[in-house]
Amino acid sequence: MSTQMDIHEIMQYLPHRYPFLLIDRVLSIEPDKQIVALKNVTINEPFFPGHYPHHPVMPGVLMIEAMAQASALLSFKSMGGMQDKNSVYYFAGIDGARFKRPVGPGDQMIIKASLIRSMRGVFKFGATIEVDGQLAAEAELMCTVKSVA
Repeated sequence: MSTQMDIHEIMQYLPHRYPFLLIDRVLSIEPDKQIVALKNVTINEPFFPGHYPHHPVMPGVLMIEAMAQASALLSFKSMGGMQDKNSVYYFAGIDGARFKRPVGPGDQMIIKASLIRSMRGVFKFGATIEVDGQLAAEAELMCTVKSVA
């Protein structure tokens, strides 16, 4: 089963809001397998005036965050539910992060994440970002859901 999600459904699953919500649309999602999402990068992003005024570049940490948000959506869809108010989705580790090309205004990031494994509430994903068919970033991410209540 491969489904799509618009921004309204994404906001039901992720607690992030402007300026930190970094997924605009889910193109396809297969629970327990993979997700393909997109982020339209515009000159209006709040980080561009300071990174860098003479040549705007999306910060690598925000590219990692976009991959983590896509991975979180895949986790929640795989678990069959949404994050509740008593839990938070945390990073547990980032391995092999590499940045292959800059991302700037006008680019459309295609974010892909595949579930590598899930054990005792810890999820491991392989994730990439492509722009115009070129690899822009890649990483392995480990995430977990923890109770905060």
